[in-house]
Amino acid sequence: MEPEVEPVVPEVKPAEYLSLAAAEGEDAAITAEAVAARGLSWVFKGEGGLRAGWSVLLFLVLFFLCMSLVGVIFYALHLVGKKSGFTASSTLFGEAVPFLGLAGAAAMVALIEHRRSLLAFNLTGPRPVAHFLSGLAAGFVALSALIGALAWGGWLHFGPVALSGGAILTFGVTWGCAFLLVGCFEEGMFRCYLQFTLTRGINLWWALGIEAAVTLDLVLRAKGNGIWGVYAVVALGLVPCVWLHLKKAESAGFWQAAWVTSTLFGFIHTGNNGENWIGIFAAAAIGFVFVVSIRVTGSAWWAIGCHAAWDWAETYFYGTADSGNVATGHLLTAAPAGNVLWSGGADGPEGSLLVLGIIVLLLAALLALYGRRQPAAAAPQLAG
Repeated sequence: MEPEVEPVVPEVKPAEYLSLAAAEGEDAAITAEAVAARGLSWVFKGEGGLRAGWSVLLFLVLFFLCMSLVGVIFYALHLVGKKSGFTASSTLFGEAVPFLGLAGAAAMVALIEHRRSLLAFNLTGPRPVAHFLSGLAAGFVALSALIGALAWGGWLHFGPVALSGGAILTFGVTWGCAFLLVGCFEEGMFRCYLQFTLTRGINLWWALGIEAAVTLDLVLRAKGNGIWGVYAVVALGLVPCVWLHLKKAESAGFWQAAWVTSTLFGFIHTGNNGENWIGIFAAAAIGFVFVVSIRVTGSAWWAIGCHAAWDWAETYFYGTADSGNVATGHLLTAAPAGNVLWSGGADGPEGSLLVLGIIVLLLAALLALYGRRQPAAAAPQLAG
């Protein structure tokens, strides 16, 4: 008598049950019942593991929990909570709270998704140190070019040097650490975790849904300043994403995710003081440049360096307004002059029309430097 062999149940999704039953009769129906008895794990897991939507939801919950915990600890230690304005120390500790929350949440999600570490989220590309340093140089040079253009046109006037002696080094290092945290947090949120996760699970309809939700929120609440900058980004990304979808391009998911993350990056800046539509649009546009940097370098390290150096040069080195905020403890002193459309006014250099030209030049330099090399591997294009 031959031993009884347990039948192998194939992986079949519920949507396929009826077609199998109709094609193969009663045996297929029995198989479908057996698969259904195994649970609804298919709702949460796809070919790439945990589906992207559930991953994002889980990440956001863990992020707010971790950030709240760190915030309570920092508040108890009197590191945050004091109304001290836009200073180096308050920015340093204030940015450490969301950064640590992000790192904790990303590490836990990476563990749940069976990834090696949180570096799996667009931080494992080649030559990370070289790309980071290149980004630092690019950010400082790009912002300096914008400042130079504003000064040449008479839309920015310099005053006396505001610091001297050891204060130059002290504030320079402190602001450097603070803006490194800014770069790590904002790039870690948008270009690392979200860009990576949405790429493996997004499609045109999800992208359109997110863009519509952001737009509806702005329409209903008129949230913040410069909301037309967000509308412009939504409109500009629509046609390319639809075209990639119709073409069924392999890279469609990456660029649809880029559209969403860039829009969200502009959206979060609408709450800043003194923002105008140019500044919001510029934030989203440079966010797109940072996504392109992932495509051509293989990681977000260039973007982190560029982001940190841009903010450091704007806030500390040149002493201009950064999204409407003027820092305490800056090296040089500068004030806008003339037509707000060109000077940026209270928004600072990022609110000037000239910033759009600088962003285009930054993108061109990035592509010239890295675009002709062997294309970097993009995030996996898996169905979430």
